[in-house]
Amino acid sequence: MTERKRVFSGVQPTGNVHIGNYIGAFRNWVSMQEDFDCIYNVVDLHAMTTPYDPAAFRSERINMARSVLASGVDAERSLLYFQSDVPHHAELAWILSTITGIGQLERMTQYKEKSDRAGQNLGLLSYPVLMAADILLYKVHAVPVGDDQTQHLELTRDVAERFNHRFTEVFPIPERITPEIGARVMSLQDPFSKMSKSDPNEKSRILLDDAPEAILKKVKSAVTDSDRYVRYDWEEKAGISNLLELFSIFSGRSIESLVEEYHEAGYGAFKIAAAEAIAEGLAPVRERMGSIEDGDVMKIMAAGAEVAREKAEQEMISIRAAVGLG
Repeated sequence: MTERKRVFSGVQPTGNVHIGNYIGAFRNWVSMQEDFDCIYNVVDLHAMTTPYDPAAFRSERINMARSVLASGVDAERSLLYFQSDVPHHAELAWILSTITGIGQLERMTQYKEKSDRAGQNLGLLSYPVLMAADILLYKVHAVPVGDDQTQHLELTRDVAERFNHRFTEVFPIPERITPEIGARVMSLQDPFSKMSKSDPNEKSRILLDDAPEAILKKVKSAVTDSDRYVRYDWEEKAGISNLLELFSIFSGRSIESLVEEYHEAGYGAFKIAAAEAIAEGLAPVRERMGSIEDGDVMKIMAAGAEVAREKAEQEMISIRAAVGLG
């Protein structure tokens, strides 16, 4: 029997979990459970690189884990845990930091963007090194990433190659997995910007637990253009193209068939149909989110962390030996 390839992915604990998280990450995590040995975690250490409220942070960690579970990730089939519960991530990050150039880190796009907003700190600068450690710790074969994370994966691959060359062949070079559609969900109010929880305009995003009427209101107010014809064209009709992708994802229909049906129907009818499809597609997730208690979440995550620590310790043996530790 062929051994299944191993994949890793993580998500930061944030409030306002939206469909960008669901489409760009969780939905793909669920589908990968069929073909891969999956390791997923809530990367809470990463979230500490920008100012935060500790009390809200505790709640957001649990809520993000609940959202992952409600989206269909099965803790019996995938390894799911809080990053901070497995100290091997930080240990490997330190080892990898000794072979990573400061200049390389300073050129990272997200460091420039976040340091302008939140101020510079060492954790923010070394964020990509910890991300590399997350990926390389379990010697994974592939990583599902969106366009905005491509630079981080390339740094991870570079660090792995540098480690293998300087010490010994320990890490496989992880490949990228990117969904063909919906890899980057855009804001409903600015279709040229990624959907984000930090956007002050609540109409810019659809939350996983939004009621159908709230979804309808947000979609109807989505920014489009002055034309009335529905077609898929990101240059000329970014807002409509964004809605077409969402409509396609949640209805299971092709964009071509949606364009054919709604091309001359007018934006009003198109937006109502898109909102209904999104609400119906999110209904099972919304129901599960309301049924998973905090205590259940913590038990699942603690059990996952126990297994993860054992796996991580086994993987660290060859890494420590390669660099002269242990």
